[in-house]
Amino acid sequence: MNLTRVVPAPAESRPTEDPDFRDWVSALYRPDRPDWVRLNLIASVNGSATGRDGTSESLSNRTDRRILGVMRDLSDVVLVGASTVRAEGYVRPRRAALAVVTRTGDLGGHRLDPDRSRGELVIVCPRGLEERVRRAVAIPDARVIGVPAEGDDLAPTAVVDSLRGEGFASIVCEGGPHLATALLGGGVVDELCLSTSATLVSPGLALVPPGRTADVDLALRQLLVDDAGSLYARWSVRRDRS
Repeated sequence: MNLTRVVPAPAESRPTEDPDFRDWVSALYRPDRPDWVRLNLIASVNGSATGRDGTSESLSNRTDRRILGVMRDLSDVVLVGASTVRAEGYVRPRRAALAVVTRTGDLGGHRLDPDRSRGELVIVCPRGLEERVRRAVAIPDARVIGVPAEGDDLAPTAVVDSLRGEGFASIVCEGGPHLATALLGGGVVDELCLSTSATLVSPGLALVPPGRTADVDLALRQLLVDDAGSLYARWSVRRDRS
């Protein structure tokens, strides 16, 4: 399998089996600043965030997972929504911390990895629900952080600021769609990395959920394509729309 960078020109390819493949990908995805907020999402060609099995795993492939691993290694913390953890389960990253956001404090059936030998586990919840969350998680080393609510959501700036206050400057959010859309709408995202699987899925789960708003302008920074036709794009988020 080859991975080819087609944007920016000129095109450049690497076989995924090359010993320097990971270093090459790491250079392509290095954040611009230490305090970087990146969304890393995957979707089908028709915009479904889940595949045939109802999870994102069936959209992914080995190359996508290798790129995901590089982005995790380039980040201080992996941020994910509680509903995604319940649906897919989450193994703590080897190096980065794992931060789970819950809007309700309900973490029943959370499927969180209790392995203390891996990265730190952090739970972000509405202020005042910290003790409830600690009891629900029942993982002794989990760090629970309470932040202000903003309507039915947690304030995106408060989520990011709370993680930065705990020493996590570089953040990669892996979804799900509700959390990703909230962060985009809150104006805290620097970059969207979107993998597009060469599949059509119906009905699937919309990348932008019904009733949610993600009105942002993007600029294509980088586009990779593999031999199977899957695409891996880096989009800069334009915060100044003038």
